[in-house]
Amino acid sequence: MTTETYPSFGEQGGRLTYGSYLRVPELLELQIPESKPPAHDELLFITIHQVYELWFKLVLHELDNARDRMLAGESYLPRVRLERTQSIMRVLVGQVDVIDTMTPQDFLSFREKLAPASGFQSVQFREVEFLSGLKDPGYLERFRGLTPAEEERLRARLAEPSLWDGYLALLAHHGFDVTSEDSRETALKQIANDREKYGPLWDLAEALVAHDQSLALWRSRHVLMAERQIGTKPGTGGSAGGRYLRSRIELRCYPELWSLRSAL
Repeated sequence: MTTETYPSFGEQGGRLTYGSYLRVPELLELQIPESKPPAHDELLFITIHQVYELWFKLVLHELDNARDRMLAGESYLPRVRLERTQSIMRVLVGQVDVIDTMTPQDFLSFREKLAPASGFQSVQFREVEFLSGLKDPGYLERFRGLTPAEEERLRARLAEPSLWDGYLALLAHHGFDVTSEDSRETALKQIANDREKYGPLWDLAEALVAHDQSLALWRSRHVLMAERQIGTKPGTGGSAGGRYLRSRIELRCYPELWSLRSAL
């Protein structure tokens, strides 16, 4: 056994530090206000949204793995990945409480500097939606500010299997007919009515519903925050603001899992 094989713990002999491993100096250089002099709450606004993007990166990492494992016929780890995503989404909803400490007057002190930037332009959040099953090709037409790399990522998300596709592949792997909506309803009823036999498949379906619900809760919390900040004003990116956000609250990624409730 050598120190080359087993690195020492503790600060003696360490090759990594907390700051170097996490790239803390570089990370802390990325919050650059646009207002001059900087408005006090602009740092809050930038920090919150950068943190959202980091969480979105992790959500995509987990959802990609859940989808891929379902396509491969697995049921246990996809549920674990979705449950972790639930924990992350609870944090995302809770983060809105932090930005809600900003008054409308404080936001107005730098809001004009943001145009035409907008949360509508979050490519990673669109990736989360596309991967979850809410594939909207029209987004690529409505948003002209995409870089070539961002557009390529979104087109790949539109073309690749969604989480729902992964779940249906898993059901087919277990011998269920998933070729039509009626056959899928029959399969889901069978799974729901025999949880002792099909427990892992039912638990995974419930994890998908919980994921869908968490996205709806995040949208709902987001629209309330936006209306509290800007009322009925248009969004900085040119959208209808709160009205546009409110129109998306009713979106569902897995409508067949929701309608199953009425069929049971």
